[in-house]
Amino acid sequence: MSTPSAAPDIAALEEQEARLVLDSFGYDDAWALGTLLVELARERRAPVAIDITRGGQQLFHAALPGSTPDNDAWIARKRRVVERYQVSSLLVGTRFRAKGTTFEDSSRLDPDTYAAHGGAFPVTVRGTGVVGTVVVSGLPQVEDHALVVEALSRFIDAS
Repeated sequence: MSTPSAAPDIAALEEQEARLVLDSFGYDDAWALGTLLVELARERRAPVAIDITRGGQQLFHAALPGSTPDNDAWIARKRRVVERYQVSSLLVGTRFRAKGTTFEDSSRLDPDTYAAHGGAFPVTVRGTGVVGTVVVSGLPQVEDHALVVEALSRFIDAS
């Protein structure tokens, strides 16, 4: 994976979300997507934690070598942003920056509870909407986001 040095723009992030829509998403799908993320992260020796939820239930979690308990705290904070805004955490943060401000300064949400940093992506089912989240934490935020997008793209292509 070639790692982007800067965050994609709003249009590119919105295009990813429009494209990365699933026909269904169940327990076996969470396992398959989670293990794909673990494989990609291991190939890159990425010190990440990975989390997948659906309907408020954690369906997959993995912590790879080099990750820390702090990554789990970041996962929770980024996941809450997706649950609240129904779009990726990177898109939320990018939209605030495009307005000349930051999520922390303008969202009126507790930064100890919410983090609009890249790495959390909505699990969207066609005809239903957002049903869950897939989150990676441990790399710089744009790389966390890119890893999730790559895995979702591969997962959808293989379906």
